[in-house]
Amino acid sequence: MSLELLVELAGGVNNIRRILAPAGRITVAVHQPEPSPLPETISAEWVLGERQLSVTRGDITDAQLRALGEQISIKQREAATPHLEPQSSHYRPTWHIAPPQGLVNDPNGFVYHDGAYHLFYQWYPYSCEHKDKHWVHLKSNDLINWHHQSIALTPSDWFDSHGVFSGHAVSQDDGLWVFYTGNVRLGEERYRQTTQCMAHSVDGKTFVKHGPVIRELPEGVTEHFRDPKIFYANDKWFMILGAQTTALEGRLAVYHSPDLIHWTFDKLYGDELAPFGYMWECPDWFTLGDESFLVFGPQGIKDDNPHHTIGHQNRIFRMTLDEHDAFHFIEGWQLDAGFDFYAPQSMQTPDGRRVMVGWMGLPDEVNQPSCEDGWIHQLTTLRELRWQDGRIVQAPVQEIRDLRGAEQALTLSNTSIDLGTKSFELQLTLPWGSELQLMQNSDYAVRLIADEKLRVLRFDRSQTELREGDVIRELPLDCTDITLTILADSSSLEVFINHGEKVMTSRVFTPADATKITALGGAIDATFYLLNGSFQTYPLS
Repeated sequence: MSLELLVELAGGVNNIRRILAPAGRITVAVHQPEPSPLPETISAEWVLGERQLSVTRGDITDAQLRALGEQISIKQREAATPHLEPQSSHYRPTWHIAPPQGLVNDPNGFVYHDGAYHLFYQWYPYSCEHKDKHWVHLKSNDLINWHHQSIALTPSDWFDSHGVFSGHAVSQDDGLWVFYTGNVRLGEERYRQTTQCMAHSVDGKTFVKHGPVIRELPEGVTEHFRDPKIFYANDKWFMILGAQTTALEGRLAVYHSPDLIHWTFDKLYGDELAPFGYMWECPDWFTLGDESFLVFGPQGIKDDNPHHTIGHQNRIFRMTLDEHDAFHFIEGWQLDAGFDFYAPQSMQTPDGRRVMVGWMGLPDEVNQPSCEDGWIHQLTTLRELRWQDGRIVQAPVQEIRDLRGAEQALTLSNTSIDLGTKSFELQLTLPWGSELQLMQNSDYAVRLIADEKLRVLRFDRSQTELREGDVIRELPLDCTDITLTILADSSSLEVFINHGEKVMTSRVFTPADATKITALGGAIDATFYLLNGSFQTYPLS
């Protein structure tokens, strides 16, 4: 049977929800069940509430499937575009990237290309759920003012029908190349089918899929195999991916290529760290000066602190890449000690800075107060990373200064000051034994406590409207006093500690009138800046 006839019997392209390609067959899932009897050459079944029609693949080619995928993608973009209209919400950030509606998760494809910065995010437009992910494309000239360009990729093809998962972008003279993991789920068991895919844009706005460049899994790994990062070293292209072994341990998978198209598997790296979680997600490799680093998200790591119950963590390791293309792990640290920092990506600016952005959210949390307004999660402040005196130092990108209002001097005490805003930068030194309360009203507050006895900085969000997630983080510190630079934006706090030696990132939800600040334990002098920004433009521009 021809693909054209299958589409006709399915009720036309407008009625097709997704394409699947289980072994030897082609399957289309439909929005509405077919109205007429089907020929015997077509099998029909309900799979998890979805009506699916299947035929033997026969002579149906990849090119024919791609043509059908392009038609489905047009319909998916038409359906999703109205959801780029932001819903009113007092939780909505003024200068962070957040979804207009629906759910945002990993930042992707962060790159400088053709004189501008490009960034994508994964998006499910229709609700606060982790379902069929799209990629939304943003562009900026200054790392501050971002403009939505397009819904770049949709889950329209047999190789990504259940989600365009995380990946990376590469700037070349002939355009922008993006690499991502195509996610497919088959049958009642939702068997995972994973491929590494590529798409290309000549104009930096419209993307054409080329399909999988890696179709088969390496020996010894499960279908949890995703999130390609591409970089050039040792006169070749590298692709690194997060992987899970059949022994259910996380590893780094490495491929090489001469041309970005043909990829050869090298091996799995990370045996020297084992056991270190059951899966490594979203790897990112880069250099700072003469040192090389790998950032990734180990899943399943247990923390000694009883307040930390979340298994999704972040790590950065100092590495070496030798002349034989082998990776060696040297030493590692937590990159962010807060509640909500995951799946970061970085890029190098034209002036040589390493700038990183992460997802301010976690994979298992989809119920927060902003869901009442139709959206959830956001991305972090862009931060600069430096290697200084044998440690990673982080700071908000210098462009944040362009958002500042006039500098104001404050003296904080046990008498509350109403800032009249939840979008600000605050700089101060927090003495041991003191406490700072932020985003406060008579019933709610976020507390930063310098616990002198335990010598920890305690971030306490237990007195907020949070619905899911841990409420205490404790960061051990060995210092005389604690210097803080705090960035607040409606429903988030990012705390840079001791000039960026540590960072704690968190979503915090308090009522709209919770704009007060209090210091307990003695008067504290602080510097305050109102942060003004209309960070994003909607709809597409």
